[in-house]
Amino acid sequence: MDVDAVSGRDGPRPGGAWTPGKVAELLGVSPVTLRTWAARYGVGPTLRDDGRHRRYSDADVRRLQYMHRLMDRGMRAREAAAAAFSGAGEAVPELSAERHAEELVRAAEGLEFAALAALLDETLDALGPAAAWTEVLVPVLRHLGGRWLRGDVCFAAEWALTGEISLALQRYSAGFANTPPGRAVLLACCPDERHSLPMEVLRAAMVEVGIPAVHLGQLVPAETTVAIAAKLDPVVVFLWSMSAATADDLLARRLRRRGFDVATAGPGWADLVERDTPWVNDLPAALELATERLKA
Repeated sequence: MDVDAVSGRDGPRPGGAWTPGKVAELLGVSPVTLRTWAARYGVGPTLRDDGRHRRYSDADVRRLQYMHRLMDRGMRAREAAAAAFSGAGEAVPELSAERHAEELVRAAEGLEFAALAALLDETLDALGPAAAWTEVLVPVLRHLGGRWLRGDVCFAAEWALTGEISLALQRYSAGFANTPPGRAVLLACCPDERHSLPMEVLRAAMVEVGIPAVHLGQLVPAETTVAIAAKLDPVVVFLWSMSAATADDLLARRLRRRGFDVATAGPGWADLVERDTPWVNDLPAALELATERLKA
């Protein structure tokens, strides 16, 4: 399996000039081990900066990270190198959702941003955004949140993870850029809502199945949401709220008065749903509603 496929990219990124010492530090191995891998398995650096010194490209580093993870999962070094660099190795072992979660927690706790990015790309490619969210990412975020409530200061780990999840979802969605033309689904957070990850996951899941979707992000003023809706004329507006404190029923009514089809989304609307307004609180229901509106 090619690591570029695992990492959600069609090809290596341009640029990058990593010294062997920096790569060894990133992987947590000794420079001697890195040289041994290069000599035995042909996985050395591919760049030359001045004709004498060799440097690792970004693609080299991504492949070495993948090779290292395969070794951690029990694959022998030679087979791991072949799987990561040539796709000719043994079958890559499939990971359970629990193992994906464990690896993400370790990387988040160590603030290993490069490892987090690679692990998230791999998880999204293996499971897709919907399953990755429900089976891996939500349990990890709940685990970190529970530790925080028990007095374990792990804010940095949670912050690192949420930021990298958002970036990974953007990378994943970029692989499905050729969405069908026509009216889009508008995904908007209520103006005071800071938790936008569920909407980012929903957008990735929609784009994956060919539903054109636009996500506005967090803390978007009501005036901006209304103005963008007027410009885009979406087939439906999903208005997201994580808690009752951020649910903006005035904005929902304002959008409906302007003639937009509005669906409230998230637990914040549980006690505020009007009889004629659909409410969704999970990804399958949101995808089903969007599909119905597009077919209408």
